[in-house]
Amino acid sequence: MRLRWSTIVMTFVLAACTTATDSTEVTDQTTVSIAIDTASTVPASTTTSTAVPDTTTTTEATLIVEPVPFDGLALPTTAGSHFSTSGACASCHTNMFDNSGDDVSIDSTWRSSMMANAARDPYWLATVQSEAAANPELAAVIEDKCSICHMPMARTTDAFSAQGGVMFGDGYLNSDNEMHVLATDGVSCTVCHQIDPANLGTVESFSGGFLIDPATSQGERVTYGPFPASRQAVEIMQGVSGFIPAEGRHIQESQVCGTCHTLYTPFVDSAGAVAGLFPEQTALLELEAGNVNRSCQSCHMPIIAGQVEVSTIAGEPRSDVNRHLFVGGNEYMMSVFSLFGEDLELTASSDQVMATRAGVRDQLSTDTATIALSAVDLEAHNLGVTVYVHNATGHKLPTGYPSRRVWIHLRVLDRNGDSVFESGAWQSNGAIVGNDNDTDPTRYEPHYDSITSADQVQVYETILANTDGDVTTTLLRGAEYAKDNRLLPQGFDKLAVPADIGVFGAALDDASFGGAGDEVAYRIEVDPNLGPFTIEAELLYQSVSYRWAENLDPDDGSFIEDFKGYYEAVPNVPSIIARTTSP
Repeated sequence: MRLRWSTIVMTFVLAACTTATDSTEVTDQTTVSIAIDTASTVPASTTTSTAVPDTTTTTEATLIVEPVPFDGLALPTTAGSHFSTSGACASCHTNMFDNSGDDVSIDSTWRSSMMANAARDPYWLATVQSEAAANPELAAVIEDKCSICHMPMARTTDAFSAQGGVMFGDGYLNSDNEMHVLATDGVSCTVCHQIDPANLGTVESFSGGFLIDPATSQGERVTYGPFPASRQAVEIMQGVSGFIPAEGRHIQESQVCGTCHTLYTPFVDSAGAVAGLFPEQTALLELEAGNVNRSCQSCHMPIIAGQVEVSTIAGEPRSDVNRHLFVGGNEYMMSVFSLFGEDLELTASSDQVMATRAGVRDQLSTDTATIALSAVDLEAHNLGVTVYVHNATGHKLPTGYPSRRVWIHLRVLDRNGDSVFESGAWQSNGAIVGNDNDTDPTRYEPHYDSITSADQVQVYETILANTDGDVTTTLLRGAEYAKDNRLLPQGFDKLAVPADIGVFGAALDDASFGGAGDEVAYRIEVDPNLGPFTIEAELLYQSVSYRWAENLDPDDGSFIEDFKGYYEAVPNVPSIIARTTSP
């Protein structure tokens, strides 16, 4: 696959930057515009990087991506034996407006989400190709496992014929494959809305164990929604889409999401033999272990205010309608989508992608976590301040795939606004300054209850270890967590939960780390004559951390090369979850 690049313009607003070779601090806001203009097709492996040079240490920045305008492809209208693609549903579930006149149409919000683009996500594709290359004897198992939830219509259809999912070669990603359109439509309407409630919440439902009716013919198949359907609605929907609507309140319950977002993956030992199952992501179990009385949908598919007609034909005003935003924390991939939407063959427009990106930013900055500071204590040359972090979500933060991380970025400024201490600065390549795992793949940053030097950083993350105890980012070698200090949801008892959702490493013994959040005491040596001092603290997030991206670099494969090109082109700027400043 080759990237068809058009002119890309990105603006970086960088404030208070320092470089490894020049200690001069830039205190004025600096704007840098970088453009790439390539008229011809460029292989991803020869992509010109638009990133700020890796020597730059950025203490504060906002990435403003000016998208390459694109309209997006039309939603597909393919009908298979058990599923139909999103275009079949969009014909009626569009032109929906709330009481404020805002467009809340199901098709226009879903199509730019990570759910819609589950099969197009370039980081996921690169990761699967890398895992298959590292474990060639298990390649078929890997492709089948990963296609269950990322290409569910194609893989489920094949499973009904006792066939496994095949992604590469002549598989689903090949445009000549008969399942290609079903596969690339991602987590589409007729997947979730056909899930039977019978096994929801059970172990059997996890890791893509959702139940879909295997026998009923197309034209008679039932789809579940949160509302009862009138006879007229049944006749119209069956005639237009081939599906019969039925009330199923389970569609608004977390257990539906838990079928894929509670995932156990096999791991192998150093000889390549399967040695067990690893809890790769456990969002539902984390939710159930806390006392946050919210469903997945309440945050990621918020209820539309007032009433809205959910269908353009015979639709009646409804309350309690979920908006199909599916916003999470993957702002970085939205930036990639906004620049390379045509290359990735998105069915969303650039405007829709940017709207979703704005929704992600809003979710991260308003509903995710808070950060606060104690009063500053200065005794002689010792400055002390405690940082309080609280997780506002119902699951660990971050949750999901282990490439994600959250960390504290703290600066101490003197009376002139000059930085005299900084922990958690980051570079444009996504690396965190002082983080051991970013400088050495065999090491990792421990959990801290106190920080006394700039090369110590509080990073909330998981670190995987293989059967030999070595740090790894190869998922199939991940046998256990060497570290899991992700922020816990309210009510989560770290000493009572099962190991699959446990806390690992020094955080387990840290009395200030628990279901109410975390406290980190900073004790910093300063010159008191430079005071009074100001403390700035922020909580930052990355969906693809530096080490997980960097470890793909030696691997070969078309999808790996594509992701490398995207990663070079779009700086891995962290998202800001929360920030605060001392009085």
